[in-house]
Amino acid sequence: MNSVQTKTNWAQFIPLVTVFFFWGFVAASNDILIPVFKKAFDLTQGQSQLVSVAFYIAYTVGSIIYMLVSLAIGKDLVNKIGYKNGLALGLTISALGTLLFYPAANMHSFPLMLSGLFTVALGFSLQQTVANPLAIALGPITTGSQRLTLAGGINNLGTTIGPLIVSFAIFGSASSANTEMSIESVKIPYLVLGVAFLLVAILLKLSSLPEHPAAIDESVEDSSTAKSSALKYPQLVLGMIAIFIYVGVEVSTASNLPAYMEKHLGFLTKDIAPYISLYWASLMIGRWTGAVEAFTDNMSLQKILRFIAPYLAFGVFLFVNAVAEHDLSVFYIYAVIILVLIAADMASKGNPARMLLIFSVLGTVALITGMATSGMVSVYAFISVGLFCSTLWPCIFTLAVSGLGKHTSQGSSFLIMMIMGGGIVSWLQGTVADSIGIQSSYIVGVFCFAYLAFYGWKVSGILKSQGIDFDKKISGGH
Repeated sequence: MNSVQTKTNWAQFIPLVTVFFFWGFVAASNDILIPVFKKAFDLTQGQSQLVSVAFYIAYTVGSIIYMLVSLAIGKDLVNKIGYKNGLALGLTISALGTLLFYPAANMHSFPLMLSGLFTVALGFSLQQTVANPLAIALGPITTGSQRLTLAGGINNLGTTIGPLIVSFAIFGSASSANTEMSIESVKIPYLVLGVAFLLVAILLKLSSLPEHPAAIDESVEDSSTAKSSALKYPQLVLGMIAIFIYVGVEVSTASNLPAYMEKHLGFLTKDIAPYISLYWASLMIGRWTGAVEAFTDNMSLQKILRFIAPYLAFGVFLFVNAVAEHDLSVFYIYAVIILVLIAADMASKGNPARMLLIFSVLGTVALITGMATSGMVSVYAFISVGLFCSTLWPCIFTLAVSGLGKHTSQGSSFLIMMIMGGGIVSWLQGTVADSIGIQSSYIVGVFCFAYLAFYGWKVSGILKSQGIDFDKKISGGH
């Protein structure tokens, strides 16, 4: 990155975040597809979670393909074809995946449906590899993680809207008496999504995004302490496990929630969408809160925005659900729970390691509360996990690549590979649910948060031993 760049290049950043929106839209829509597929194809809870497995394992497969192609051509693939071309290629691959939904629905084929999701996510893998470091590069390095948090907030705008649109496409409006589902009803929304992928690919090609952005400033390393590989750095290796587990608990909490609400609270599948939407909106609420530093250096204004941003995001959730004709009165109590997020954000004092520790502990408390209670209290406890997962991606990503120097890009690709945790942990919880019950199965998430809290505590000491102290090095932290 150009070291003299002092402001975020919004003209380039805004087109870029459209791909972040799509990642969220599709990922959250999977939570609606899971119960639909479960009934349509007569699956167990564990089998239904193959939707998550197929989607998230594609990130790992995509990363492996990326590395093999780079090895074969003797040069990093994106460096060779350019960043804009990399994004366009990824979007085209995803568009091809959406085409598979048409024959899959006509043939009533669950494996072909999974193949479509897998191909969509394969394209996402390349997009992620390009877009995450590019978001950091489009402005000063000191606010790079805030831009990544802001992009995550746009991602969760997609996660908020996705379940509602896909649910509407399958069941019709909330006021409709329709409770039946047709597997063929998924064809049109995903074909439309494919067209959108191609349009955005063209938009990005015509944008001012750089094909070869200046490299992000390397960490200053003494040659005697520089390591031969990114995997030699403990913060990265432990961080890879953390990304795997974080994506896992984030996805599995939501993807198993419909089954819990149907079995224990008697909800119809068509009525669950707004609650799934609130879960993913919770991540948007937290990320908008964590991104305020990307907009201003004024500390007084930051304090004000820390209260305005989360409730503005909550307002977006209420608005889209009002448009979808859902009853909003049941959601107002959630405004009180958001205060816990704001207090935790302030307590972290911008240090990503401290934030990771605090939010992981709160995530644990939320899951245990959901397991120990019943009715809507348990539902809101599980949904609030979204608040406490909200800023963990930029926290873990920032901590894991800190101090890697020339190995930063290699480390980033390893982290993207670990997104497969979203599928593996979801499948694990679904399988555990088949044995001990859906509510008790959330113990899987408790163990996940326990490791994330450990990483938040451990990595701080590792980085300090390397001369990196986030309380001193980065004003305002993440």
